[in-house]
Amino acid sequence: MKNNNSNKIDGINLFEEIRPNLLGLAYRILGSMADAEDMVQDTFIKWDKAEQQAIEIPKAWLTTVCTRCCLDQLRSVSRTRVDYIGTWLPEPIHTSNDSELIASIELGQSLTTAFLLMLERLTPKERAAYLLYEIFDTSYAEVAHTLQIKEISCRKLVSRAKSNIDQTKIRNTTSVQKQEEFLNAFQLAVTSGEISELTSLLAGDIKLNADGGGKVSAILKPIEGRESVIAFIVKSLKIYWANCQWKKVGINNSLGFSLKEENNITAILSFSYDKQDQVDGIFIMRNPEKINNFDEISIH
Repeated sequence: MKNNNSNKIDGINLFEEIRPNLLGLAYRILGSMADAEDMVQDTFIKWDKAEQQAIEIPKAWLTTVCTRCCLDQLRSVSRTRVDYIGTWLPEPIHTSNDSELIASIELGQSLTTAFLLMLERLTPKERAAYLLYEIFDTSYAEVAHTLQIKEISCRKLVSRAKSNIDQTKIRNTTSVQKQEEFLNAFQLAVTSGEISELTSLLAGDIKLNADGGGKVSAILKPIEGRESVIAFIVKSLKIYWANCQWKKVGINNSLGFSLKEENNITAILSFSYDKQDQVDGIFIMRNPEKINNFDEISIH
């Protein structure tokens, strides 16, 4: 028979195996890695205090606890976002720029900035139900248990969530080659003002968003339309980023840029693409609180 210390070590090891999945779920629900890490830590505290030997399926138990922690947190942060200065964007995370990871669907696409923003349209329970069922392959019965609702209500939650999400954006995958082509054209336009290569790569209804969180300068409202976005790039970004060092990086399972001045990251840029492989979204993260945690993280 194992002693208590051995059982405790086994419990910790098991939790660490499941931690990346919990972190991935929590991040998608909350759009904040800092909050996600807090919720996963709260889950561990509850796990550490639980009668682990009596838990038949630890992963299901941990997923349930983590989801409920996230829903409580989401209701709290949703109130604070009402007073958020300017546009709120999800915290960017540094992911691998390996082509196999970028090309993956479902799990990979559900990390993109565009997808996380679509989740903002949903109620907390709709968001959790959709992610658990559609992205993490959890059965309706398990999702219903996690959300403490009837299975028929769970099915309705998922159905409503799907109707409020643009499914084409989730399924659409843009090749690494296309992403590279756009990034090169975008950098050229900002650094030199040359827009001939960029113009055809932008969708007519493109929207540019920036998040400064009221802490640094950033546009407060989105800029919409190809002509307006191009004008902002060549007239404003060309000046703002004149002294920046550019680096291509993996951001939320897509290719983007990190911009530095004097070795400090001042902006993180990510992009979304439509079915014609044109860029329909530019996301500029300037909020220092969200940039400070930009690092490579093991997430699923």
